[in-house]
Amino acid sequence: MSADARSFGSAELGRLGFGAASIGNLYREVSDADAEAALAAAWAGGIRYYDTAPHYGLGLSERRLGEFLRTRPRDEFLVSTKVGRVLEPNPDFSGGDDLAFEYAVPNRFVRRFDPSEAGVRRSLEDSLERLGLDRVDIAYLHDPDAYDLDRGLAEGLPALAKLRDEGVVGAIGIGTNSADAAARAVREGDLDLVMIAGRYTLLEQPALDELLPLCEERGVGVVAVGVFNSGLLATASPDAGARYDYAAVPADVLARARSLAEACAAEGVELPVAAIQYPLRHPAVRSVAVGSARAASVEQNLARMAEPLPAAFWARLAEQGLLP
Repeated sequence: MSADARSFGSAELGRLGFGAASIGNLYREVSDADAEAALAAAWAGGIRYYDTAPHYGLGLSERRLGEFLRTRPRDEFLVSTKVGRVLEPNPDFSGGDDLAFEYAVPNRFVRRFDPSEAGVRRSLEDSLERLGLDRVDIAYLHDPDAYDLDRGLAEGLPALAKLRDEGVVGAIGIGTNSADAAARAVREGDLDLVMIAGRYTLLEQPALDELLPLCEERGVGVVAVGVFNSGLLATASPDAGARYDYAAVPADVLARARSLAEACAAEGVELPVAAIQYPLRHPAVRSVAVGSARAASVEQNLARMAEPLPAAFWARLAEQGLLP
């Protein structure tokens, strides 16, 4: 495992990275111009870490990200993508969209779970072709718990380790919504990074039970994503119509989000500012990756990350029982 999972040569993950699911048409169609503008805003704001995956828009995210990064110096940015699902032509394509997975793209391809060494290598080669790059810096095993966790870890992690040993990728890890699956991967594999989605946020912290202490103990870096819990924490006043874990918000979760919002407002802090910065308080967390297909939202998130928040603010939230 790397001595410092935050540094890769002259580039760093940085406090804020760019999650590229949105530019893969997550939830809604996004124009090429808007996607490019969002990426340009991220670059102008100093973001140098970009995360994508074949899953995001059936390759659209990778293609758009690659088109943008091809005009930037390769030693000045880091790219991560994911393996474990290969894209294959959809034999039943009849003009429909990928709505089952929430992407507004034609479902010309289907995802097939394949964590084997051959599948991992094929997935990475296909990603490089879509990105138009000669290498990615980080490769994550993507959501093996959604398919077959035992097989995913037994086959996918050794395959990734082999690619790292060969110098094909610089660092390896797992990307998942499950803190338990991520902790098991850290125990069973030789990982550099964990990308955990939605499980270490201002709203909820199940990653504190085992995952984060284990990562800290083993020197595994953590990239926190989904820090707005699918949008619930993305506004100063959580709305009942917002998403939580890609679905409708349960009443108790909405009530907790509103309590957090009220406590933040009482301290003169907007909820999204606290949400985007909170994960970095843990020593294992190296970066927070947040995505948007709107340049204005990217700029807003950069400002949120830069806003000073004193230690006393966090202490008062803890005193109210809103944080552990």
